[in-house]
Amino acid sequence: MTPSTTPAPPHDAPGWRVPGTLVLRLMLVAVLAVALSGALSAWLVTRASGQEAVRRMVAQQTDEVEVVARLLASKIEQSQKVLRTVAAGITPAMLESPSTLEWILQQGLPAVQFFDAMQVARDNGELRINLRAGRLEKAADLDPAERDALRRTLVDGKPLVSELIAVRTSGARVMFTMPLHREDGTVLGVVAGVLRLQSQGLLPPSMALPAREDSRLIVFTRDGTILSHSDPSRILGQVRDEPGLAPVYAQWQSQAQPVVGRGATHMQPDHIVSMAGMPLPQWIVARVSHSQALLEPLQGAQREAWWLAAASMLLCMLLVAAIMAFMAQPLAQLTHSAGRMLKPQARTSDPPIDLVWPRAGGEVGELVRVFEGLVRQGRQQQLTHSTLDGQFQAILDNASVGIVISRQGMLDVVGRQASVMLGYGPGELQGRPASTLHATEADYARLGERVQAEFAAHGTFDGDVCFTRKDGTPVWARVQGRGVRPGEMDGGTVWILEDITAAREAQVQLAWEQTHDALTQLYNRAAFDERLGALLAERSARPRVMDAQGQELHGHGVVLFMDLDHFTVVNDIAGHDAGDDVLRHVARLLESQVRQIGWAARLGGDEFAVVLPGCALARGQAVAEQLRASVQAWEPSYQGRSFTLGVSIGLVVLDASLQDVPSVLYAADMACYDAKRAGRNRVETRHANQATASGRMVLGPV
Repeated sequence: MTPSTTPAPPHDAPGWRVPGTLVLRLMLVAVLAVALSGALSAWLVTRASGQEAVRRMVAQQTDEVEVVARLLASKIEQSQKVLRTVAAGITPAMLESPSTLEWILQQGLPAVQFFDAMQVARDNGELRINLRAGRLEKAADLDPAERDALRRTLVDGKPLVSELIAVRTSGARVMFTMPLHREDGTVLGVVAGVLRLQSQGLLPPSMALPAREDSRLIVFTRDGTILSHSDPSRILGQVRDEPGLAPVYAQWQSQAQPVVGRGATHMQPDHIVSMAGMPLPQWIVARVSHSQALLEPLQGAQREAWWLAAASMLLCMLLVAAIMAFMAQPLAQLTHSAGRMLKPQARTSDPPIDLVWPRAGGEVGELVRVFEGLVRQGRQQQLTHSTLDGQFQAILDNASVGIVISRQGMLDVVGRQASVMLGYGPGELQGRPASTLHATEADYARLGERVQAEFAAHGTFDGDVCFTRKDGTPVWARVQGRGVRPGEMDGGTVWILEDITAAREAQVQLAWEQTHDALTQLYNRAAFDERLGALLAERSARPRVMDAQGQELHGHGVVLFMDLDHFTVVNDIAGHDAGDDVLRHVARLLESQVRQIGWAARLGGDEFAVVLPGCALARGQAVAEQLRASVQAWEPSYQGRSFTLGVSIGLVVLDASLQDVPSVLYAADMACYDAKRAGRNRVETRHANQATASGRMVLGPV
């Protein structure tokens, strides 16, 4: 090529362009959206994590006091069992012989060693034995509270756990009493065992360990006396002096609530208090935790999470702004070039040689092609368009079919018939995007791909298309498309639309009638065979996954073959109209109960089938039994007479041995026959290897 013919280098070479105001506003909106969504997500996560942490702490603390309460209750019960064992070893004769009774308690009954002290008294209140720490003591040395507990047991004739007997911490103790009975049931005497409060059999000091600064484990009586405490110096103190626990105890005492074994947690401003009771000794276990100390690790983690979220949001905002600025470069270049095109020196029929258009796809690419087309066409084509528009519109308004002319995705011309078909007024669609005629952009994009493929293969388009009217309702049209220039779409496309909505609805109705039973509205026999065959084929194609026992991990599915019992009685007595009503009601019953897990069909006459894909055998049997019970519970009434119906159901599992529809139906029919033969109105299950020839074959379509 000679130098004289070499084009001059462009004066508007591509380079970095500052995005326009619209893109800058979109970038600001995107950055704010990232910041807002990040902050909202972080707040929701921290709030949810805080609530979950508190809930877990409350649940853990409630469970802890319940466990401790049950443990202490079991200790009380164990002490009573030991005392009952001691009482069983004492006979009426021993009460008359103190020496024998002393030997029995010191040598003959090992269970006596469980208690710190033992007393035995006769029915007249005379104390026969006062054994303390293995040594006999005088009856006069017995504490008045202990003597009172013995007396109450003799009067009531029932075991007793005494209130706390205490003068000082080291001497605090609890007495357990057990009445001794004669053969006639009268009270012969009483035996008592005493345990120190801090003994291993009751409340050992180790129970409150390990001590924590932020939490205290406390056991106290109903009147507020502390029996066990993380701080030993607080034992035998009062609950009303305990921070956090005092207001909860006061509220509980004012309401006169009974001591129950269930735990309950109360949230105080600075404390979390959990309480659980032991009904028999009327003791209460409480855990008092300082809420701020418990939540401090969580709050520290939340602060750290907020800093990490803020850093992540800042990075995301910068990244989003950079990506949007980079993606907006074609649009910025297009804006710059379009502005140069509108200058007086650029208003020619051809684009100026120094004008550079960006090479981009999507909307920018479409706009580039529009600008390039405008420059090439120039004023000559604009004059031609203005002349032809009126002629075209007159022709289109009088055409018997809908005609639309589109160019570059825009509706250039829309005929009157097309506007009426689509529910728009005259001229209302003129100049609007073709996507206006579709419910979503995705639908429009799929149609565009289809049109492109048809034009590439045949140079034309001919097919059925679903459009959306102005009111949102669908309308089907037979569409034929031809390029204004044969075989090309760039110069515009002429579309001819013919309304086929009524014909298509008729086709849909015909297709439905071919697959459904007219009486029951269920699938008919042909549709049942087709759907079951497809299910069997899909199952055969799917690889089998086995567990360690050699069983398939995925459910096989089951098929139910159902035959109504005593249906002919309804037909013979009440007539066929009543029989048809029975079949319709049974169909509705089946469909309502299996809609979520399978589907039902009428095979003919009073025979139905239900398919439960992926259903295990046990689940299928439960569903079958539910259906049988529902049919039996319904008692229809016709012509003043009530009828009782039943249904015999045969169940077969869709295992690997059943490969086709006839074999499945045969197995299910044999199971139904077993149900009939076993007395009707029952469910029988068969596997394929049980379905031997028994003289009954599956009937064909009825």
